[in-house]
Amino acid sequence: MIELEGVPELIDPVMVAAFEGWNDAGDAASAAVAHLDREWKGEVFAALDAEDYYDFQVNRPTVFLDGGVRKITWPTTRLSVVRIGGEKPRDLVLVRGIEPSMRWRSFCNELLGFAHELGVELVVILGALLGDTPHTRPVPVSGVTSDSDLARTMDLEETKYEGPTGIVGILQEACTHAGVPAVSLWAAVPHYVSQPPNPKATLALLNRLEDLIDLRIPLGELPEDARAWQLGVDQLAAEDSEVAEYVQTLEEARDTAELPEASGEAIAREFERYLRRRDGGGPTAGSPGLATESGEPASYLRDTPGGRTRPPMTQRPESDAGQDAESGEQRKAADPSDGAAGTDAQDRASGAEGSSGLSDTPGAPGSGAESGAESGAEDAPDTSNGTDSSED
Repeated sequence: MIELEGVPELIDPVMVAAFEGWNDAGDAASAAVAHLDREWKGEVFAALDAEDYYDFQVNRPTVFLDGGVRKITWPTTRLSVVRIGGEKPRDLVLVRGIEPSMRWRSFCNELLGFAHELGVELVVILGALLGDTPHTRPVPVSGVTSDSDLARTMDLEETKYEGPTGIVGILQEACTHAGVPAVSLWAAVPHYVSQPPNPKATLALLNRLEDLIDLRIPLGELPEDARAWQLGVDQLAAEDSEVAEYVQTLEEARDTAELPEASGEAIAREFERYLRRRDGGGPTAGSPGLATESGEPASYLRDTPGGRTRPPMTQRPESDAGQDAESGEQRKAADPSDGAAGTDAQDRASGAEGSSGLSDTPGAPGSGAESGAESGAEDAPDTSNGTDSSED
């Protein structure tokens, strides 16, 4: 039985969820929800029983000292609520946790029970996958849903995906069957720089969420972190001619695929975001002006094909990243120390250099890949060659 003592009546609540693990490349999705919780000072009101859903040999508890007293933190999923003030106040219910090890249907039913009791009107699930996308371009973010009516009214893609899925896909389908509107937002993370954190992808997810629910989100230091991250990866790529050449081919493929229509749509989205922030009295406190999903100011971010000098076209090296994606993820899961480096997003450019994790060769095994046809792309867009076709 769900008891929600101490939770006030919510105003137009939207549930925003993200889960660490298979659907969280570069920790981009879970970092986005953590950012919302931190910026709006969320108050935790519920936590799922860890014994019901987690294998502690896979997700181990941690021990810490609190005033000299040893305490244990158990892996679980927590729910918090934040109230956004202004002329039209509304509430967000933030769900942040780890992909459960077992009993997924019960897990989703329990979350839906909270959604029902709180009167949630929309569930937005954030995810991130690894893909063939260059780090130098705006992060592709696609919105997908299983509800055809919702796809039309919110200008989303209706999922056609078939194959293995993660908790993001399961929760979205559970919402659909329960009659709760649900959307998944997926950010594509470059597979050759898979180590967390990835503030650029986190920023892109927050910008897309802002557009989806028509809400101004305080960005804090994320735009600066995103610029520092890209600068660090630029420097690492410049030191490896093979990686630099591979990044160039990804850029060319992305630009060619997007040439007919992407520039106009992207500029329109950025301009609409700018107008919202200006009409609302300027950027939210702590947010350094208009920022785009790449973390660059909009005035010089626009990456129009005619506005830059490019080196000659080179033949793209063959990559087996997609073939080795699942095995790379299994190795990552087997080694609890893998991916631990570079978790301090405040290190700016030096932190980006230390954590970007460029693979020795483009598409090499061990890129941490949880994307491709057999891994973290299960419910998400196929970003090969910069396209945004979506699954679930």
